[in-house]
Amino acid sequence: MLFFCLIVFLGEISGGGTLSFSGLPGTGNVNENSPAGTSVYTFSVDLTPDLFPNVAVGYPTIINSNPLTKAFEINPVSSVLYKVVTTGDLILDYETMPHRFELQILVYDTAGAKDLQILTIQVLDVNELPVFQGNIATQLVTVYILENTPSGPIYSIDATDSTNATSAKITYSLTPDSLPFGISETGTIYSLKKFDYEKDPDNYTLQITARDRLGQNVSRTVIVSIINTNDEPPYFTTKERAFKIPEESMPGSFVANITVKDPDGEGYEQGLRFSINNPPALPNFSIDPVYGTVLVAKWLDRDIEPWRDHPNISLVIRVVDSPSDGRSDTMEIVITIEDKNDNPPECQLYNYRVTIPETELPGSILNLRNFCEDIDVESPNNVFNFTGLSGIGSNKFTQDPPGSGNLQLIGSVDLENENRTEYKLNIVVQDIASPYFAKNIYIYVRIEPVNEFKPVFNSSSYVFNVSETRVAGSIIGNVHATDQDLPGTGISYSLLKLLDVFWIDSTKGSVGIVAKLDYETNRNYTFTVQASDNDGKFATASVTVNVLEENDEPPICSPNSYLLEVPVDLEFGTNINGFILTCEDKDSSPKSFRYSINSGNVNNHFTFSPSAGSNVSRLMLALPFDYEGGLDRIWDYRLLVFITDDNLLTTDDRATSNIQTGTVTLTIRVIPKPTTVIPTTPGVTIVTRTANVYSASAWYVPFIIVLGSLLLLGLLGYLSFLLVRYIYSYCARKPRADKKPLIQVPDKKKAKKEVVWEMTNINTIFDGEAKDPVTGKWYEYNSKSGARRWKDPNVPSKREEKEPVAQKEIAKETTKNVRKKEAETSGEKLGEQNYVEPKPLEKKTEALKQKTNPKSQKPKEEPVGKSLSSPIIPRKSPSPSPKVYPKYGNQPSKEV
Repeated sequence: MLFFCLIVFLGEISGGGTLSFSGLPGTGNVNENSPAGTSVYTFSVDLTPDLFPNVAVGYPTIINSNPLTKAFEINPVSSVLYKVVTTGDLILDYETMPHRFELQILVYDTAGAKDLQILTIQVLDVNELPVFQGNIATQLVTVYILENTPSGPIYSIDATDSTNATSAKITYSLTPDSLPFGISETGTIYSLKKFDYEKDPDNYTLQITARDRLGQNVSRTVIVSIINTNDEPPYFTTKERAFKIPEESMPGSFVANITVKDPDGEGYEQGLRFSINNPPALPNFSIDPVYGTVLVAKWLDRDIEPWRDHPNISLVIRVVDSPSDGRSDTMEIVITIEDKNDNPPECQLYNYRVTIPETELPGSILNLRNFCEDIDVESPNNVFNFTGLSGIGSNKFTQDPPGSGNLQLIGSVDLENENRTEYKLNIVVQDIASPYFAKNIYIYVRIEPVNEFKPVFNSSSYVFNVSETRVAGSIIGNVHATDQDLPGTGISYSLLKLLDVFWIDSTKGSVGIVAKLDYETNRNYTFTVQASDNDGKFATASVTVNVLEENDEPPICSPNSYLLEVPVDLEFGTNINGFILTCEDKDSSPKSFRYSINSGNVNNHFTFSPSAGSNVSRLMLALPFDYEGGLDRIWDYRLLVFITDDNLLTTDDRATSNIQTGTVTLTIRVIPKPTTVIPTTPGVTIVTRTANVYSASAWYVPFIIVLGSLLLLGLLGYLSFLLVRYIYSYCARKPRADKKPLIQVPDKKKAKKEVVWEMTNINTIFDGEAKDPVTGKWYEYNSKSGARRWKDPNVPSKREEKEPVAQKEIAKETTKNVRKKEAETSGEKLGEQNYVEPKPLEKKTEALKQKTNPKSQKPKEEPVGKSLSSPIIPRKSPSPSPKVYPKYGNQPSKEV
């Protein structure tokens, strides 16, 4: 694999390789009606010599054809030589198929190079033999003539030419010429005299030849037999008149041999002809017209109508001693079709499924004879019985009477005792006559459970102790019930009341709470649970839930927030503005309260008294303010007060107990000393209380916001991926130029080399035109490269356009010199190339471009002493090169 990747990488950096076809494009011919494997065209593949590649597996291959066909394929002759052959999948017929196929052949090598060329295959017409029509085309024809018949036409022959399906150009001849017969230009055979049976031969052999206009001929033989006339009718000598044959006798089987005598003698007996005279019997029997042997002509089945009820067939045999106007006699025979055991017993089903309840009593469960029959007509061919009852659990079943097919249950199938839900039985239905046809019947007896028992709880009552701090949705206990029925019918649990407080898992029996329980509101609950099976039977049990008290309520104080104004010279130890904080807790003692200022108490000016052990506390000034000394600088204090209910707990208990904390917010404004008289008018203080509360029931809001953001990011990422892929698909990278020289010229001497810049503009010549069968438009094409373009309706047809003779001469001479130069220097076979010498005006234009834009010129090295004007045709790139079309007037050139 590493070596293959290195080869591909070297092919890429060297410009994609120089793989090309040798011999393509080209044209091959094949005759119509050619058999499979006929060679049509041979070509080879020129590989890149530097990278030592091989042709890729499966290539070259035909990727398309015009018109579509599977009549051709490519077979390898060697590693680089290939042959196009016919497949035989479609017989080539010049008269009914297209006469021309264009195959697109693609090749890859292991270095990544490729080439695509067109092979044109023409189907050639082949002159085929004339074809006789009618009976003479497939069999020997015998023409009978009565003696003394006047001369004249006796038989007409028709032959056609398969090439044009007409007989207008067919001529006929007859040999030997000495016979008294002739044939006309239209194929009519005629006699030249009257024939006497006693004097002339009794038959003649004629060789008829049909010849077409190109001399192809075919011959057939016609026998002319002279029939003797007679005056006595023949009579039958067969004594037996009744015959029997077994049914389903093969066509051609012998039935009877009918014998006849003719009083006119043995000579006349040779002309006797037998036939069946009643048409209804003809489809079933036949008789040899010469020997009188009666044969079976049709497969006769005694078991179907009309032979089932009417097995006797009457035949009227007629014998005539002359093909025409002869004397005849008739005889009736009766043929009886005998029945045989040729049909096995057939049943409506061979897989029966029977369902019985597990409480089923012994007795009949299925009678197979009601579903089976044998269509044979007569006994014992149509008699059958049932044998060989076997299978899993067959000991619980039997046939009564034996062989009757009446299947009966003889044992118990109670699931609680047997634990088997299905019995698989096998029984054989069989003929009692040879060849004893038999077929297996499979019976699946499914035991349907019966709900015999109701569910039973493992306890008649349940008690669950639940802390009031358990969150909503928690499971607080389990109830369990069982059912003796087997297999289990499934038990579902339900609550009969308190559905707004408790819930139960219908399959597991887990009991949970819907809402948080509150010891202070309700200390116990009692309700009933029910266990039901799928048939409606149920049982109930009592459940008692005791709510355990927990410290789950925080202290609530009044007021929750307050604004106070304190004079700057207030003495310490003073109750500030007479403020008193009163608190309460539903599940804690007033003595459990402890007061602390969590934040905002700068320089510890404030405290509560008492600080613990009471539900009432006063705000006190602990230290005086000192603004003049610079100790205090803050005039507005915002105190966050914590009231906890852990005062009665020890230090160790506080670490493990559930402690609740209430909060109070106080705003204290320090009033500096007044410089003027302070009015004594009473003022109004507005206290604003705000609280931010998070609701746990609104969890879905952040969830929906996060989920929507993720979906939006995913959509933007997917759209970006589609944009990048679109840009990568439709904005192809610029291919790198192939800088590797096409022809390696050995250095004879280290001579000075001269760098020459040369640019050649080669315009593709479109030497043919055709009409597109889909759009009806005309297009032009190059018969070598396969390039195409739509034809400009304003430009005259290429067939009418006359190119200058001088330019054609120059192009031919240039191509000839180039090929000769290639053969002398490299000796390699480069295949066919389309090279056109640039016009003088184009050469001047290219020369001017070389002077003005030297960067776009390509250096070319030539050995000293070699001609600089000899053009070298570049080798083809494996990638399709753009096709440049010639210009007409002001029409812009097109690239494909």
